[in-house]
Amino acid sequence: MKLIFAQGNPGSQYDGTRHNAGFYMIDAFAHNHSGTWNEKSKFHALVTEVAVEGEKVLLAKPITFYNETGQSARAIVDFYKLNPSSDVLVLHDELALPFGTVRTRSSGSDAGNNGIKSLNAALGRDYKRLRIGIYNEHRDRVNDVDFVIRKFSKEEAEKLSDIYPLAEKQITAFIVGAHTDETVKL
Repeated sequence: MKLIFAQGNPGSQYDGTRHNAGFYMIDAFAHNHSGTWNEKSKFHALVTEVAVEGEKVLLAKPITFYNETGQSARAIVDFYKLNPSSDVLVLHDELALPFGTVRTRSSGSDAGNNGIKSLNAALGRDYKRLRIGIYNEHRDRVNDVDFVIRKFSKEEAEKLSDIYPLAEKQITAFIVGAHTDETVKL
């Protein structure tokens, strides 16, 4: 079994925000694989199970806030006895990458991302990541917190559906064991 775990904040007030880029990608993936979200309080998450190329895949969207997602990830990993280094892929926004960029990595530091700090504390640093770039020309005029919780611009929101195939390709590669560290751009 593989776990695709998305970073984001629960609640409609965060829909369409940059910090929920991971939720956007996992929602599209779940939709394309006929997944239906169900709340599982023991995991502190919405989850759905799908099959991809014969592999069982658990998709999870934590209902904790972004900076506390390690609690949810740890509960899921422990319950299913998953190995973070081979069985877990985390989807999250990346402030350091330009919008339209998707980067996969096999492990790494938190780079100041509090949600990743929480995951690193819960799982260690050795798990796969799919980073979704959110940086744009307005980023330097706003502090980090305000920038990530703002909604995507209309133009960016329209391009998210163009970014999704880049993410889907990497998610599928992870599931079938063909993960590589790679950067792709629109």
